[in-house]
Amino acid sequence: MSTAPTHVRPAPSGAGRISAVTRELQRRNHSLIPGGSHTYAKGDDQYPELAPPFIARGRGCRVWDLDHNEYIEYGMGQRSVTLGHAYPSVVKAAQDALAVGTNFNRPSPLEVACAESLVELIDAADMVKFTKDGSTANTGAVKLARAYTGKRVVALCEDHPFFSYDDWAMGVTPVDAGIPDEHTALTDTFRYGDLDSARAVFDRNEGDVACLILEPARGAVDENGFLNDLRDLCHRNGALLILDEQTTAFRWHEKGAQHLFGVQPDLSTFGKALGNGFAISALAGRREIMNLGGLDHEEPRVFLLSTTHGAETHALAACIEVMRIYRDEPVVERLHAAGDRLREGLDQVIARHGVAPAVELSGRSPSLLYATRDPEGNPSQAYRTLLLQELCLRGVIAPSLMVSYSHTDDDIDRTIEAFDGALGVYAGALEVGTEGLLVGPPSASVYRRYNHRR
Repeated sequence: MSTAPTHVRPAPSGAGRISAVTRELQRRNHSLIPGGSHTYAKGDDQYPELAPPFIARGRGCRVWDLDHNEYIEYGMGQRSVTLGHAYPSVVKAAQDALAVGTNFNRPSPLEVACAESLVELIDAADMVKFTKDGSTANTGAVKLARAYTGKRVVALCEDHPFFSYDDWAMGVTPVDAGIPDEHTALTDTFRYGDLDSARAVFDRNEGDVACLILEPARGAVDENGFLNDLRDLCHRNGALLILDEQTTAFRWHEKGAQHLFGVQPDLSTFGKALGNGFAISALAGRREIMNLGGLDHEEPRVFLLSTTHGAETHALAACIEVMRIYRDEPVVERLHAAGDRLREGLDQVIARHGVAPAVELSGRSPSLLYATRDPEGNPSQAYRTLLLQELCLRGVIAPSLMVSYSHTDDDIDRTIEAFDGALGVYAGALEVGTEGLLVGPPSASVYRRYNHRR
């Protein structure tokens, strides 16, 4: 029979204590909202039972739940908040715009100013169209590619987890309920860094590939000029290259990872950090492609990203201020430095507890991710949930380890200390399993066909 590990589990400093009032609100939440959130990645099935059900407020890299527990947060706002929560100058810019109206029957001058700022910043952008989320921006890019090339098939990188909630992207995931087979038939996949797998897409769909879409990189990086080779392959076959920079832009480089890797895509999409949490995303690209959604051409008209709230003034004003901060302040340098400090400290505590390779870091320093594995070396939701639980109990919320401009050295050091305690529990679980240590069920993959947790 297994016995409990002999590690000492430090008492939490209040975190994890969830009141009956909060639990009742959580119940009401699920009775009113499918999934209990408007982004599946925020759902209760993605976090341990002892994680805060709600966040009431945030400032910098700190957040507070309804029961007044304080946490250091990472991957903030689904990785959209890179400067910090309630960043003062961004909030002021949005407030100033709010005071004179948010939405009009004709364009605001802020639309021109914001477009000029983005086009000036991004090397491969001649024109830009704003919208509210990355899904619609990517779908707009796919529509433009199909119109420009006259072809139908879209190929997406299977190593990258999410491009859109629309049918062309979700149809090739296990969560394909409600998506007609004929839509799915027009989507193919390839592997990152594998040019042969991309060539195979063109072979399978001879003469009918409109575009390939991928992130510039995730855990891997662009080794040996893969992105430029991919662009050349697309162009030889009459297809477009689309880069999804929702996560990488303004975090890896203010001009995007495309600048870092020296590649110019035909179309790019941006979001996440663009508004520091305000709802704004962008589709940008070459003029002759983008202009198909305009008024001064004689080609068939593309009805492109026509959204009532796509150019709300407060979001545009926030976006302009975010771009100014990235231009004038050492944001990217700080993100790299903070990530380096975090990586170095975590590598040390991982080694001290002897949990490698069960716990392993990956990615560039501003965008650190971590893997959690069971004793046999298999990726494990149960062990991931245990680690998330123990971090929450020590005042850290870290679905990823993506830092912000507001994370200080002290915040990083406190996080390393929290990991030190959490990994002591993890090490014990590798000996006896998670049962008896994990409160509630394990988290589950968002991409699962049925709702029961496995």
